Amino acid sequence: MKKIGLAAALGAALLLSACAAGPAEEPNPVGTWGVTEQGKPQLVLEEGGTLHGTDGCNRLVGTWEESDGKVVFGPLAGTRMFCEGVDTWLSDATSAKIVSGSLEIFNAKDAPIGTLKHSE
Repeated sequence: MKKIGLAAALGAALLLSACAAGPAEEPNPVGTWGVTEQGKPQLVLEEGGTLHGTDGCNRLVGTWEESDGKVVFGPLAGTRMFCEGVDTWLSDATSAKIVSGSLEIFNAKDAPIGTLKHSE
């Protein structure tokens, strides 16, 4: 009888500890995404919701916030220089999501437009 009671108590403890474990923690978007290289896009998301970076040609500044696991960018302001041979896709960013350690960037139509890897 003692074995059954002990097994039941152990099972209940395991069940309760599994319920107490919270959901997996969301990846933190704060940091540098992309590389520091001429002609390459990069975003730096700061604590407090500001960002800065480059689309590979133009400097970008703006704001960001996290909502339901998605990073939502405020309007991005930037310079408007012409750089031959540089794809300035990042200037069209409106939101992002962290997927496998990379920041997948979306435009206003919620279509993916590019990906930036997290810089170490």
